[in-house]
Amino acid sequence: MPMRRRWPKLLFGALGAVVVLLVAFVLLWDWNWFRPLVEAQASAALGRKVTLGHFDIRLARRPQLVLDRVAVANPEEFPPDSSMATIDRLAIRLDPWALFERKAMLTEIDIEHPVGDFKPGPSGTPNWKLAIGSGDSTPSAHPWQVDVGSLIIRDGHIHFLDPKVKSDFTLDAHTQDAQNGGEPGIYVGIDGRYAAQPISGRFIGGSVLSLRDPKDRYPVDLKLANGATKVSLQGTLLEPLKFGGADLKLELSGDDLSNLYPLTGIPLAPTPPYKLGGQLDYEGRKVRFRDFAGTVGNSDLEGNIEVQLGGVRPYFRADMNSRKVVLADLRGFIGAAPGKTDNSENLSKQQQQEHAQQESSGKLLPDKPINLPKLRAVDFDVHYKGQRIESESTPLDNLVANLKVEDGKLALQPLSFGVGSGAIVLNLELDGQENLVHVVGDVDFRKVDLSRIMQSTGVFKGAGTIGGSAKIDTMGNSLAQMLGRGDGELKLFMSGGNLSALLVDLAGLDFGNGVISALGIPSRAQLRCLVTDFGLTKGVLDTRTFIFDTSAANVVGSGNINLRDEQVDYKLSTEPKRLNIGSLAAPILIRGPLKDPSIHPDPVVLAARGGAAVVLGVFLTPLAALLPTIQLGLGKDHNCDELLTTVQTAAKVPARPPKAGTTASAKTKPASAAAPADRSH
Repeated sequence: MPMRRRWPKLLFGALGAVVVLLVAFVLLWDWNWFRPLVEAQASAALGRKVTLGHFDIRLARRPQLVLDRVAVANPEEFPPDSSMATIDRLAIRLDPWALFERKAMLTEIDIEHPVGDFKPGPSGTPNWKLAIGSGDSTPSAHPWQVDVGSLIIRDGHIHFLDPKVKSDFTLDAHTQDAQNGGEPGIYVGIDGRYAAQPISGRFIGGSVLSLRDPKDRYPVDLKLANGATKVSLQGTLLEPLKFGGADLKLELSGDDLSNLYPLTGIPLAPTPPYKLGGQLDYEGRKVRFRDFAGTVGNSDLEGNIEVQLGGVRPYFRADMNSRKVVLADLRGFIGAAPGKTDNSENLSKQQQQEHAQQESSGKLLPDKPINLPKLRAVDFDVHYKGQRIESESTPLDNLVANLKVEDGKLALQPLSFGVGSGAIVLNLELDGQENLVHVVGDVDFRKVDLSRIMQSTGVFKGAGTIGGSAKIDTMGNSLAQMLGRGDGELKLFMSGGNLSALLVDLAGLDFGNGVISALGIPSRAQLRCLVTDFGLTKGVLDTRTFIFDTSAANVVGSGNINLRDEQVDYKLSTEPKRLNIGSLAAPILIRGPLKDPSIHPDPVVLAARGGAAVVLGVFLTPLAALLPTIQLGLGKDHNCDELLTTVQTAAKVPARPPKAGTTASAKTKPASAAAPADRSH
């Protein structure tokens, strides 16, 4: 009996001893023996050699894994023993019971002094490209779910270098103290260079715990400066890990919207300095900049922008409006330096240099090439309205533009400008899929108000209507190339109203009336009809018809404008309809660079009285053929029928040369004066 009574005590004593031994074994066990196994598993997961200085497990209800001196090696082309990333100490606390449900519940992650050095190797391949999961390519039917609780970062430094994008900057990260009793948040500072421009800023985010609960909104506060570009983003994110939505206020400012390309990947045309602000949100793969408003140069701008991500190319859609648009602010769309030269203090140094180069180049047409990779990188659908246009040199009142780009093919249909009660409408198709751009375009001038054009000059006054059309088919990668290689035509017509006699008087060298008009004394001439018809062949604009008929004179033009070389060689022959002692019927020559041609009378040849009328008869056939097109541009009520009658009469009555031995009149140059020209042949 005594033995039977002692038996349970001996059994419990033995079990207790075993438990004590097990506890002692666990407590005294060196978990660092598992370090090679952990290194092998981590190396297989990252596809890169991973080493540990020490490995330990601290047992508790939620055990903690502690890894000291963690290092992720560089690829083989880097120097031996160099590391892409190191961590002095990584402590991870987890819930072991969740592992049975294939869940990695990481309740706490503590990272001490993480350091990264991300850069390309000698071959140009960046070291941050990891072959993650290369050890096992078979996908799991039940993937692991990872859930992170709190995250603590102490003294983190990440260096990023990429010469291809001209970037070299450092990120400093740490967990900052909790505010107002909440969870500690994340602070990331940035400093260095990005896209060849200085970059600086900071990001303040909420705690990782607020990422887990869909009811909690994740706070975001970002300030960033990249060169002259400044970005401010403040607000909250809803379920940011699932891209659930956002309520953010975005403010942008800088000296050129095209400088946003390195930050956004969206190519925009060069602009003057801008400042815009609005609401930023996203839904799925759509990012929206809503209800934004601000200024671009001296123009105001407002509207909505949406960018669809995830397709073959990003899709950019915009609906924008300006109550006032200064035409100079849009010059970047045609390859010219944007903004006004008389407002240069508001332009960037680069834009000021571009203006100075254009002024000193002697060229009028912009020759900046289209950036074809950017044209092909994004699809666009842009709708823009400018309610009022301000310009010192053009008579445009408003504009409407609809622009679409798809896979490098651009369609501008239409670009419409209002001029008084009429309009100028441009339709353009541009194929940028090949290295040399193919362009087809046409322009319609419909009932354009002449009084609006004269008003814009600030010098002349008049009334009437202008109509016509233009067509071009060309190849080229800049506006200068396109016009210099183009084939097509230009037809312009004008009818009715009054025109300042200064135009005709100066062309006919009526110095007396010219001086009076220049002094601001009104002198008017009745406009009957203007008909111009030019053919464009390989960049040369040749005159087919140029007739200008007023109550004061008839004017006939001849010559060409070479858009390829930007040279003009033109002559205007005038026949006054009244006798004026100060009038000399000498042709006017317009010659030289298109940007600054010389205008002077022909020093050798003077037209005989009635000479212009003889030339009018030569244009009888083309003028008659143009009448249907004239009616389309000017409407049914026009005065060009009178010009046709005049031309028909002039064609039947040839001019008679002066009789031999008679004295030349003031309108006829003596034969002896023309002798030098004859001897030159």
